[in-house]
Amino acid sequence: MLTTSLHEDARLRPARLTPDIHRFVEAHRAHGHRHAALDPLGVSRPLDARGLSLQRFGLSPADALTPDGTPWLGARDARELDQRLKAAYCGPLALDASAVRDDARRAWLQAQMEAVPVPVPPGTGLLDRLIRVQAWEHHLARRFPHAKRFSLEGCEALLPLLDALLERAASHGVGEVFMGMPHRGRVNVLVNLLGLPAAEAMGYLDPQARDPEQHLDLVYHLGGRRRIATRHGEIGLTLAHNPSHLQSVYPVVAGMARASQARHGDRHAMAIVMHGDAAFAGQGVVMETLALTQKHGYSTGGLVHVIINNQLGFTEPNAMDAQAARYCTDVTRMVDAPVLRVNAEAPEQLLRAAQIALAYRAQFGADIVIDLIGYRRLGHSEHDVPALTSPGVYPLAELKPSVVEVHAAALVAAGIASEAELASHIAAGRAVAIEAFSGKAPSGSTPADPALRAAAAPSRAAWSRERLQAAVTAMTTLPAGFQLHPVIHTLVQKWSHAALDDAARVDWCFAENMAYASLLDAGTDVRVSGLDVRRGTFMHRQAVWHNQAATGPGTFTPLQQIDAGGARFDVVNSVLSEEAVLGFEYGYSVQDAGRGLTIWEAQFGDFVNGAQVYVDQYISAGEAKWGCRSALALLLPHGYEGVGPEHSNAFLGRFLQLCGGDNLRVACPSTSAQWFHLLRRQALDEQPKPLVAMTPKAVLYGESASHSTVGELLSGGFEPVLDDAECVDASRVTRVLVCSGKLYYDLHCARVAQGLADVAIVRLEQLYPFPQAGLRAVLQRYPQLRDLVWAQEETRNQGAWAFVRDDLAEACPPGVALREVSRAVTAAGAVSSQAVHHRQQQALVERALG
Repeated sequence: MLTTSLHEDARLRPARLTPDIHRFVEAHRAHGHRHAALDPLGVSRPLDARGLSLQRFGLSPADALTPDGTPWLGARDARELDQRLKAAYCGPLALDASAVRDDARRAWLQAQMEAVPVPVPPGTGLLDRLIRVQAWEHHLARRFPHAKRFSLEGCEALLPLLDALLERAASHGVGEVFMGMPHRGRVNVLVNLLGLPAAEAMGYLDPQARDPEQHLDLVYHLGGRRRIATRHGEIGLTLAHNPSHLQSVYPVVAGMARASQARHGDRHAMAIVMHGDAAFAGQGVVMETLALTQKHGYSTGGLVHVIINNQLGFTEPNAMDAQAARYCTDVTRMVDAPVLRVNAEAPEQLLRAAQIALAYRAQFGADIVIDLIGYRRLGHSEHDVPALTSPGVYPLAELKPSVVEVHAAALVAAGIASEAELASHIAAGRAVAIEAFSGKAPSGSTPADPALRAAAAPSRAAWSRERLQAAVTAMTTLPAGFQLHPVIHTLVQKWSHAALDDAARVDWCFAENMAYASLLDAGTDVRVSGLDVRRGTFMHRQAVWHNQAATGPGTFTPLQQIDAGGARFDVVNSVLSEEAVLGFEYGYSVQDAGRGLTIWEAQFGDFVNGAQVYVDQYISAGEAKWGCRSALALLLPHGYEGVGPEHSNAFLGRFLQLCGGDNLRVACPSTSAQWFHLLRRQALDEQPKPLVAMTPKAVLYGESASHSTVGELLSGGFEPVLDDAECVDASRVTRVLVCSGKLYYDLHCARVAQGLADVAIVRLEQLYPFPQAGLRAVLQRYPQLRDLVWAQEETRNQGAWAFVRDDLAEACPPGVALREVSRAVTAAGAVSSQAVHHRQQQALVERALG
């Protein structure tokens, strides 16, 4: 422990203090951080010290603290109390608890600050750590003077802080820490904490060292895993990979921690997220994730935030303002998070900050912030000339002694060693570090893990009728006093009937719930997350039932009654956000890859563009760049229904543009059986890939022709191509229409109405990977084929045509003409008039058939 209990008199309540002394104490507690000298460069000036002087409160040094003269806080008079309060609240470690509304939490924090610190054991341990951190930066600067490395110089104390946080986490029984950080100092953390070999790190900076094709991302985007030895046992550390979208990794790391907690217990894992000061204050995903992680289903028991605060955003000054009490951490006020502000040149105070932060998390299960206030000695990426835009800062930064020199001077002042001894110690430490870092980077290519590249055969493991019947019985057996809504009562009757009749036709709600039940029955976890997913935007899921009676249990979750496999079912309604939630679920899916089915559903598929960063940088490219496997399923309600451009197309064309190298699965199921088998395949596939599913909306859910029989659920598997089962005589067919989704039913109805025996309709249920062999085999069934038509209800520029055109041409038999039918090119997409929509749809169908 870095603090110890005070004397018994510390337990006296402040109410026993004299009124002036009480005001003096509360002023320090509330405003001491604004008077603290926290900026190593002295650019951000604290408030005038006279604002917390004894005289300001009408006190003299000899004044008693209590009416009867009893000491308090170890002080006998006002002079001693002033010294104690200044040390507690106005030193290089300061507390800003102004956002904490809970009196008990605020009192707990104040007790920690007012406790007597246990002295750091004398020695050079901190100095040795700082020497190595600094030596790495200098070594890279000499070896690769023109490479971008995003130096940590000016905030080197980050590494000792992380050491202390891991040590304290282990002391609280945490077994695994998930960490996210931006690029500033990342290479240093990789080498000096994660154990990335220095030669390998330098290989990323030296284009001559290795095959450039092996470097699929920049070194300051990479993550890693390692077991860290502490005095309390080993602890697992994972640094998440992330792109240059600086704060995007924040919800990803939170999701990873939540997945680990779900599997191993709430106390097993935690998250530490590092932020740049400008990005933390400026990025909306920060606010979204702060709100999200307070909600049931997304909480991680409190995150520890570390601000690497160099008070600059590239070229824009971002200094804290003690005068106006404005800080980059102000966004955390929304979750009542306390802030520990630490001068980066007082590394011994970092140990105390880590102790308080981890103890606060353990005590209250809430977020806390450590604001590590330093500076940036060099330019943003070591190439620019920072004095051009910060002339008041960079002369000071260039002349500033390094933290190694500052800490060495403090050791000399404390009598730990002489100046000469420390100079020799520093020189020797640098030499040892440089020798360890030196060496030729490995050459040649490193073979990719074959498991990441092998194609996976879909699982077709069937679910038995008996298990389905048992699942339906368990799911529909209600607790006493539970009154169903009439809609749910009807649903229960349909489910009970379907369980007994293989020929019964079942809707998409039944198919989806039974897909999850079959997975849970086999021991596979299922998590469904998103806006309104418990009921479903279109009333299509009904995963949680609400008691209509005034008494008794409030809700009933049918799928949580499936306990044969011991698996976990979570269905959680998210906050009104796409970006943070999708990032969270991606992180959850990475940590849980191969062990469960993780699903994010958009309220409408078009809303996915609110989370485009995660689609582009993580979901579609994460495995190729970083080797991160994910089986996350994105359910995007899709289909033109005359409800406008924000509720129609789910940007199918954009997803298909991102496809390459077997990175995604893009599907558009058209029957409830296909939906059942697609979900099961996604969970059971041995080589997980993210799934983008264009799911139905209201029209197709109510389309009885899309409802399969129970027997079709219990046999077979997902079919990437569905041939025309109603084509009686294939030899008469001269035209084949190929389409996806609900358009099939419009085409089918019109064909029947017109009595067209020479037209077949083939459904492309999977768009990527394109089922070339399957489609070619289907087309070969039609020997008189002359015309192949791709039909889509989307506009020509927003659907699948641009992507599937070449594959369709390759599948075409010789002599067959290929054309497409779609809506005309538009900027916005779907119309918002149902009358216009129906006219367009009818014209599209007529062009396809005629």
